[in-house]
Order: sequence, then C-alpha cells, then structure tokens
Amino acid sequence: MDASKSRELKKFATAIRIETMKQLKERGFGHAGGALSVVDLLAVLYSGVLRIDPKNPGWDGRDRLVMSKGHAGPSVYATLALKGYFPIEWLLTLNKPGTRLPSHCDRNKTPGIDMTTGSLGQGMSTASGLALAFKLDGKDNRVYVVIGDGECNEGQIWEGALFCAHHKIDNLILFVDVNGKQLDGYTDDIMKMGDIAAKFSEFGWNTQSIDGSDVEQISEAIESAKKVNGKPSCIVMKTIKGAGVKEIEDTMHNHHINISAEMADRAIKDLNELMASY
Repeated sequence: MDASKSRELKKFATAIRIETMKQLKERGFGHAGGALSVVDLLAVLYSGVLRIDPKNPGWDGRDRLVMSKGHAGPSVYATLALKGYFPIEWLLTLNKPGTRLPSHCDRNKTPGIDMTTGSLGQGMSTASGLALAFKLDGKDNRVYVVIGDGECNEGQIWEGALFCAHHKIDNLILFVDVNGKQLDGYTDDIMKMGDIAAKFSEFGWNTQSIDGSDVEQISEAIESAKKVNGKPSCIVMKTIKGAGVKEIEDTMHNHHINISAEMADRAIKDLNELMASY
C-alpha cells in the first residue's frame, strides 16, 4: 500500500472517531469501548473493500456487512453518514426517541445497515445464511461479519464456525475484535478463550492474526482472504477497547460508560489535531 492510501485510511478512521464522539457527547453515555475498537476496520471496509452504493442502500448487488457486536452501532453510523447514506445531522439523534439510529444496529431503521444485531452470537448465524444463499444462487456477493472476543463465549459462534467450514462458504470473511474486555471485565477472567485463531483453524477456516489498529495490515489480510477458495476466512484482530481516545482506553470498565461533555470535547480536540497532522 502506498503512503497516500495509508494516510487517507487513517484520516477516514479519525473522522469516524470524531463523529462517534460527537454522538456520545450528545447522548451523554454509550457503548464507547467496543465502538471505537473497530473503527480502523470500518475505515478500510468502506474505502473500497465493500461493493456498495450509498445512493442505493438496497442494491441487490452489494456486499453485506453484519456487525454482530451490534453495540458498535455508533461507529457504524458515523461511517455510513460520512459515506453519504444519510444526513450527518442524524448522528445527533443517537438512541433518542423517534431516532433512526438506535443503540444497536437495526436494518429496518437505518439506511446502510444490512442486518439487525445486538443479541450476541446471532450475527454469525445470519451472516452464514446470507453467504450460503449467495453461493446457492450463483451470486458473487461477499459477506463480512464482525464479532467480539467476549461474544466468542456464545456457543452459536462455534456452531456457525462448523457450519461455514462444512459448506465451504468461501464468500464470507469473519473479523474477531480481540480487545481483551467484555461487559463485566477482562475476557480472560470471565471465560478464557485461549488462542482464537488456532480454534478457527482447527474448525477448518483459513485464519490470520493481525494488529487491528493497523489499516495496512487490515487491508492486506482482506486481500489475502479473498484469494482463498473452498473455506471461510477468519481475521483475528488484536485491538484496544476505546482505541483512539486515551481517556476511554484508560477506563477499566469502558464497555458502556457515561461521556461528559468535557471528556468528549477533549477527545474531539485531540482527534482534530491528529487529523490536521496527516
């Protein structure tokens, strides 16, 4: 990847973080940690990886993104608004009465959301079904699904892993956001998952492990996964919960937190300075 492309991806990720923090400032609370940890992935996916048309969100030929960890909705909404799916002013209605941007992703409310999610584990099943349906119909649509490391506590994830490998669903790419925390604390303290990449490999998946905050590594891993035939692909991403906002990174229980206007303003100021440096 050349330096200019890398810079543009980092700028886009920073813009997503800024708009995410503006939403959380307006609401005063939210799922900050897990929303921020997947921002770099979203920047890559929506910068040429996903086959999409923001002017026609329901286009049948589009690729599908299933954000199984649906509480990352604020960063997904920021990304969609920046891509032109809906007016950016909508972002300030996050999780308010009558909003089209609920706390968790809802395909019936938000243009650009392909699957309703939030009940952890279920996005793995719906993504698997979408991908298999495309293969059975002879279509070349791809499905991308994002799960969390805490979400891997769900047995439904591993049923999906078996299903995809058995049916050779090679038009599906799974991302595991390994930020080391879940709602109640550290994942290793709640239910130690061991080597997640090794587990998926044993289940018959093509598997890679990368730095999930590195846009170049994310891009390269996706391109590599696309070349694999006959098996699904899993990209395990080592991330930081709250990535890009130091105060949130340093907050122990940062799954869902109160966001003061002062904290948000400090973060937005720092992010704007970072944006100006690119």
